[in-house]
Formats: sequence, structure tokens, C-alpha cells
Amino acid sequence: MKNILCVLMLWFVSFAAKAQLDQPEEIRGFDRNKVFVGSSLNLGLSNNFFNIGLNPEVGYSFNKWLDMGVAFNLNYFSQKESNFSSLNIKNFNYGGGAFLRIWPISFLHLQIQPEYNWINSTERDVNTNQTSKFKLMAPSLLAGIGYGSREIGSRFSHFTIMIDLNQAFNSPYRDRFGDPQPIFRGGFGIYLKPKKQ
Repeated sequence: MKNILCVLMLWFVSFAAKAQLDQPEEIRGFDRNKVFVGSSLNLGLSNNFFNIGLNPEVGYSFNKWLDMGVAFNLNYFSQKESNFSSLNIKNFNYGGGAFLRIWPISFLHLQIQPEYNWINSTERDVNTNQTSKFKLMAPSLLAGIGYGSREIGSRFSHFTIMIDLNQAFNSPYRDRFGDPQPIFRGGFGIYLKPKKQ
């Protein structure tokens, strides 16, 4: 899975670079009209699993195909006991990092987002009713692909599917067995308006 994702990302990056060479843009320095603020919402559901989160971000659109910025995250995660484990787990985590979003085609983007997370975890064994609390930390390297629309200077929206490529066991994007869970994010944002002259 990682190899396929890496090959796809390299293909899209080379496609975006070729598009950039075909239509060079004028470099003008910092443009306040290219600064954006936005947020996305995480949601994950299954029989024994629930996840909800908020991801505010601030970024800059360098050109028609490249966005960079910083993002923060707040997540709540719960997992109920199953046939494989008698633990009920509840996690609250927060963190932050940078992101890079490449738009090789106007409606399609690739995203990579390294981040660091602080996690407060509570585990309760349903058989013994014993509760344990932990404070954990973990790095993550989220990567994925998404669909969206973007009008530099006005607004953007996207839906992105990502996975944590880092193998940190305590990652908030992995289940109790260390297996990566898909991350679904729907986001929107607006660009700042230029200063009035």
C-alpha cells in the first residue's frame, strides 16, 4: 500500500511540475490575497469505533498547484471491547504540524502532513472494571489524496482520504493493535482579502 501511494504521489508531482513548466507564473513576492484560513472535520465510525476531530489550518497558495501551511488538530477517539480485547479505550489528543498540498489537476490534490500529537488515554477493562490512564506522545506522517475546488483569492473546499505512514504504535491514527486507520477529512476555507489602498 505504501509503495503504491508513493508511486502515485511521485507521478502527480512530476505531472504538476510539467504543468508548471508549460505555464510559468509571474513571481511577485508575498501576496496577502494568497493567504487562507480554514478547517476540516474528521469523522470515523464502525461497530466498535468512533472518531471525531477538528483541524484548523493557516496556509499560503504559492501558485495554481501548490499550497503550504500549518495545521492543528483536536481529536476524540473511542473504541469498545471486542472479541479480541476486553478494553474500552477513550483518547483525547491534540497536536500540530505542517502540510503540503499539491493540485496536479484543478479538482484533485495530494497532501502530506507531518505532525506531532499529545494523547490523554483512558482504558477500562470491562471484566475487572480496572481503569488506567496514560499520557502519550507520538509523531505521525499523514499522506493521501483528495477531491476539491479551489479559487485562489476567494475560497476552497476539499474531501481528503489519508493514512498514517509513520509506524509509531501510539499514533492516534492507529487502532489498539497498531494497524493504520483511514482518515476521512472534509474541509473548507477562505482567502484573506487584499489590503484596501
